[in-house]
Amino acid sequence: MLAKRIIPCLDVKDGRTVKGVNFVDLRDAGDPVELAWQYSRQGADELVFLDITATHERRKTTVELVKAVARQVNIPFTIGGGINELADADILLHSGADKISINSAAVRNPALINELADAFGIQFVVVAVDTRNVGGKNFVHLNGGRLKTDIETEDWIKEAENRGAGEILLTSMDHDGTKNGFDCAFLKKINDNLSIPLIASGGAGNRQHFVDVFQQSNVDAALAASVFHYGEILIPDLKAELRRHGIEVR
Repeated sequence: MLAKRIIPCLDVKDGRTVKGVNFVDLRDAGDPVELAWQYSRQGADELVFLDITATHERRKTTVELVKAVARQVNIPFTIGGGINELADADILLHSGADKISINSAAVRNPALINELADAFGIQFVVVAVDTRNVGGKNFVHLNGGRLKTDIETEDWIKEAENRGAGEILLTSMDHDGTKNGFDCAFLKKINDNLSIPLIASGGAGNRQHFVDVFQQSNVDAALAASVFHYGEILIPDLKAELRRHGIEVR
């Protein structure tokens, strides 16, 4: 059994960390460089940095900010936002990324997953999926959740895995920012049919929610933002709680 991972996520807009509810009503959550330094010291297992408006604004990820964050951390660092081709990924690798996260660009051009996996190795490629339940089915959403597709989430995740994704980062838009807990049932359904690591995202509100998601869906990692940014949960306390429930953490 591999140790479970705890991953803070920096959603970055205009150089600041932001957080909303169900992907809207964003509010400031601090300086991403300062937060990255804190999480690295607190014992986070990895850090995810998502430039959340890069695709919508049709621009690249802010490289200088990525470099500044990378200098603060000594843990694996995943970067996403505005990555459309191999050259974009190459620049981010040389700016301090250990992995890159692709979302909308992968759905529009699925071969991008193959190209990145072939060029850099599957361990480098995280496919992020924003999902929302519509009429009883889960559908993939693009452009920071703004655009619904007709692609069912389960089908897309399976294709991403087959094309060379090394990990899936699955965010439930229905649970995002609500602090009512992860979508454990859907996560379990996905995870049971997946042979690569699954990162759960969307809904963390307290330490018990992390216990629940690991026990009920057996995901490999749990990602959260606001509960960490605003100091509601400290990572050392969370890991101690998980250990008390017999969940192995790093």
